[in-house]
Amino acid sequence: MENNNNDNGPVLLFDGVCNLCDNSVQFILKHEKNDELRFSAIQSEAGQKLLSDYNIDSEKTDSVIFIHNGQVYAESDAVLHVSSFLKFPFNLGKILLVFPKSWRNFFYKQVAENRYKWFGKKESCMMPTPDVRKRFLE
Repeated sequence: MENNNNDNGPVLLFDGVCNLCDNSVQFILKHEKNDELRFSAIQSEAGQKLLSDYNIDSEKTDSVIFIHNGQVYAESDAVLHVSSFLKFPFNLGKILLVFPKSWRNFFYKQVAENRYKWFGKKESCMMPTPDVRKRFLE
């Protein structure tokens, strides 16, 4: 297996069977400033390896993880740090980092816990189109 990741990321790990997560990745690909983010479904071999490499408990993690410069961000921190890679005005999401993490994560967890009920679930992970396939870790 070719490993096209490096220790500096940036890599977004996402729930590959979640419609909300899939739509979010598609949104990021469309609105990213520079094509520097890479992606991996948590369920994939590459996703599982990153969880292991960074000692992330897969039992406690089932939505998004963002890894950048050796730092691991989860929950609302992951979402808001990814927003800084997006074009204006979407990059303004990082402003929400000024709010207490407990508040942000309360709302994040409400969505995360209900994402399958509200947005649906796929039978399998998304298959990236050929033009963005190189951005996905295998």
